[in-house]
Amino acid sequence: MRIGLDAMGGDFAPRVTVEGAHAALTHLSAETTLVLFGDRAALAAEDTYGLLDDPRIDVVHTSEVIAMGDHPVKAFAQKSDSSIAVGFRHLCEGDIAGFASAGSTGAMMVGSMQAVGQIEGVIRPAIATAFRTAMGTDVLLLDVGLNADCKPEVLTQYGTIGSIYARETLGIPNPRVALLNIGEEPEKGNLLTKATYPMMAERGAAGDYNFVGNVEGKHLLTGEVADVVVCDGFSGNTLLKTIEGFYRILHRKGQSSPIIEGLNYENVGGTPVLGINSTVIIGHGCSSALAIANMIRLTERAARTDMVSQFKRAFNG
Repeated sequence: MRIGLDAMGGDFAPRVTVEGAHAALTHLSAETTLVLFGDRAALAAEDTYGLLDDPRIDVVHTSEVIAMGDHPVKAFAQKSDSSIAVGFRHLCEGDIAGFASAGSTGAMMVGSMQAVGQIEGVIRPAIATAFRTAMGTDVLLLDVGLNADCKPEVLTQYGTIGSIYARETLGIPNPRVALLNIGEEPEKGNLLTKATYPMMAERGAAGDYNFVGNVEGKHLLTGEVADVVVCDGFSGNTLLKTIEGFYRILHRKGQSSPIIEGLNYENVGGTPVLGINSTVIIGHGCSSALAIANMIRLTERAARTDMVSQFKRAFNG
């Protein structure tokens, strides 16, 4: 299998992408080839590991970079030889099974929606992130920022999308799916959650996924209530950034534990774009080599699953 990395993406690329790729190789399957998209000379200048001579590394030279300040739509169209645009071409042509980047989030979303395209039947794709709970398990939160405003039908579909991803990629056999709310009772919440609850309950009763009701924020990281937590992108992104900020405070104070490290985005690597026709992972712009390495590992793990096929079966029969 071949997976791709935007080697020019991120605030500290290509130094950290080369370092991260080198660190990831020892964890990847022997049958996996990592394809680096970027300026060959720039990558070679950072390669103190002999990475580019490794038989499991393939370099596709690109001459352009989509910068963080570029207009995503215009840059994706005009910079056709950029590492992101070329990476998406290879993904759409089937040369690679997954593509990851810590570069322009906007350009990555343009590629995901315009080049790869969303799965038929999916109203809106989502981006998701996983945290380690106090029980040592994973909890998946979606949406974490792609759709700030959602309709009940969208959140109901997120239950299906999150359940499939948790089962296929996180290895949770029968994920418990919950709706983020301000109380556990079905009648609690705002207009959106009140309208969404019965729709998710109906899907749960039909066996589409294991719906367990509402979950409050205080139970998100306990692992006691849910494995998948569904919310609109505004709430999800606010919660995500609160958790990230809390981790930084604890880290600066020198506090560490498995639970605390489970909140560190570097250990997660990136956020998958779910509900599209291939595997795309988006990393933080400020990703370190550790984050890049884990983003690569997540891309391989997601690409090896039957996730996209499961999405298509769920939404197209």
